Amino acid sequence: MLIAAFTWVLLINLWTILRFWQDKRRAVAGMRRIPEADLLGLALIGGSPGAFAARRLFRHKTRKRPFTTRLWLIALGQLGIGAGLLIFSLRA
Repeated sequence: MLIAAFTWVLLINLWTILRFWQDKRRAVAGMRRIPEADLLGLALIGGSPGAFAARRLFRHKTRKRPFTTRLWLIALGQLGIGAGLLIFSLRA
């Protein structure tokens, strides 16, 4: 189970970084962009570390306040859930 979870986290974060890179390339080229909802959806299903890494790596979506706020809310929610699961597992 732990290996499957690690594999999921690795793959979803790599996919998230790829999608941010693609969106940055599309923005520079003046092409149709990847919807912010799609990028935030990737963060929501486990790609938030990749999203933060990609923002820094590609300097992309760093000044978009609503996007940044939503990304932080997702990450904080994930941290809360993770802490709750850890506490629950230690009590069991």
